[in-house]
Amino acid sequence: MDKRFQKKLLVALITGMLMPLAASAADADLMSKIEAMSRELEALKAQVKANEVKSAQTAEQVKAVAAKTESTEVAELKSQVTRLEGKSLSKWLTIGGDYRFRYDYLEGQSKTFTDVSATFANAQTSLQTAMLTDTTGTAAANLAGLAQFSSAMMGVQTYDQAVAFQPMVDGMMPALGAYAVTVPAYKPKNSSLYSNRFNLNLNAKATQDVSVTANLAMYKVFGSQTDSAVTNAGSAPFFADRVGVFDGTLSHVPSSSNLNVDRVYATWSNIADQEMWLSVGRRPSTGGAPSNLRNNTAVRPGNGGTPSLLVDYAFDGVTLGYAPEIDALPGAYAKFCYGRGFESGFTDFTGNSLEDTDMVGISVVPIDTDPLRVWLQWNRGMNIFDAPTMSNTYFGNTAPKTNLGDIDWFGVGFMSTHKNVGPGTLQVFGDVGMSITRPNNNVSAQFGFQGLMTGAFFNPEAPSTKKGTAVALGVRYDLPSRSKFGFEWNHGSKNWITFAPAADDMWTAKMGTRGDVYEAYYIQELDRQPISSFFSKAFFRVGVQYYKFDYTGSNNWVGAPVAIGDVNGNLMTTTPLEDATNLYATFEVKF
Repeated sequence: MDKRFQKKLLVALITGMLMPLAASAADADLMSKIEAMSRELEALKAQVKANEVKSAQTAEQVKAVAAKTESTEVAELKSQVTRLEGKSLSKWLTIGGDYRFRYDYLEGQSKTFTDVSATFANAQTSLQTAMLTDTTGTAAANLAGLAQFSSAMMGVQTYDQAVAFQPMVDGMMPALGAYAVTVPAYKPKNSSLYSNRFNLNLNAKATQDVSVTANLAMYKVFGSQTDSAVTNAGSAPFFADRVGVFDGTLSHVPSSSNLNVDRVYATWSNIADQEMWLSVGRRPSTGGAPSNLRNNTAVRPGNGGTPSLLVDYAFDGVTLGYAPEIDALPGAYAKFCYGRGFESGFTDFTGNSLEDTDMVGISVVPIDTDPLRVWLQWNRGMNIFDAPTMSNTYFGNTAPKTNLGDIDWFGVGFMSTHKNVGPGTLQVFGDVGMSITRPNNNVSAQFGFQGLMTGAFFNPEAPSTKKGTAVALGVRYDLPSRSKFGFEWNHGSKNWITFAPAADDMWTAKMGTRGDVYEAYYIQELDRQPISSFFSKAFFRVGVQYYKFDYTGSNNWVGAPVAIGDVNGNLMTTTPLEDATNLYATFEVKF
């Protein structure tokens, strides 16, 4: 538009120069017009330039608004995503677990013994029957005498009282001997025991540094909702830890299809911004190292649990732990543990009240890495009860009647992983333990005046400290084909006693054996990609356990051990075994 105007102006000027000048007044008028037109031209140029600047500013403002709007929308979208992620279950809740089908073939060899419970029951039944035809009153008098003896017997509380009561025992035994039930040596056998076990693990992050962990468990045999298949129902049980299911073994010994709370505890971590934690609840005190090897547990033991040689018992309690950062001791930590094994209730002001059964322990792990894990453990069980609370056992409904004393346990062990040993990986473990009993002067009337590792039925022994030792060794060789071969051996001395009734063994907790146990197993994992978690897997396991017992009373702290070779008709509450074999096969899925 500027160029056209300039052209017109130029033509006008040229024309004006060619025209004759009329007069000076006309010239003045022409100059005035030219100046006016020049001013208009400059004003027009300024307006065009101002319009261009305004247009540029408007474009920038549009871009800025658009960018701001886009940024706001993106920020809001990101905020929505963050809020949704925060509410997502996977953000705060982890779910896992396992299922196991198991087949067991069980066979053993017993020794001849006299069954205490069956003898008393036979005497009572025989005398009651005799009363129907006895006209002399002898049967009734004998039955009354038996009842009086039993009542007086249950009043015995201490070793001194048991010694004082011994003349009554000596007077009763000849008459009671007439009703003795002697059980000849036999071969107990179950050729097909099938079982289902299910665990559901939950971990919830409640707040920063505070979480709750739970495990719900079910364990039952096929075709039954009781523990009778593993307790030798109808006959004297074989071992004290398989008399019946109680608080410390619930969901670890086959019983019913009830989904029980096996574990639940809250953990506060990073206390005072330190590697310190406090955990309280039903503890992870079962399935500790090194039992994770034969169980093919993917996750390492971590800072929970206790060595399986010393403790395998479902405790309620608390743990306080600390993991210092020491370069020379990677993964090191220590913890103090407390648990309650029996709650006695209100104190009986009349005296002779039962005390709570508690356990304290200190665990020190100086190194915990993939190549090497080392542990040192001390536990003390205080006010040990004579029998746990159980229902519908061979002995009826049982409950603690007295406290027998304390037990100390000491242990040291290691696990080591060696890669590239041939084509595979070799894992090795070793564990040694010592138990020291510290009996008080009490005896168990319901078990014939036996004390803490002292005496026999109706044959009390003065309280004395007993020391026992145990050792466990094992290897597992893992191949790239997902095949794993393992062998384990453990030995317990005459006076060895552990606290492991919840161990995953059918006959009895092998770590509590007074004798030797050999176990060999083969694991084959399926070559399938994990879906539910990184540790998910499915596998078959086939194995065999062979028990060779040197002494009676494995896993039983009531009464003194007797050499198996010396057992011949002895008065006993449980069936003594010389040896036992367990062939097993499992299909297991961990998710």
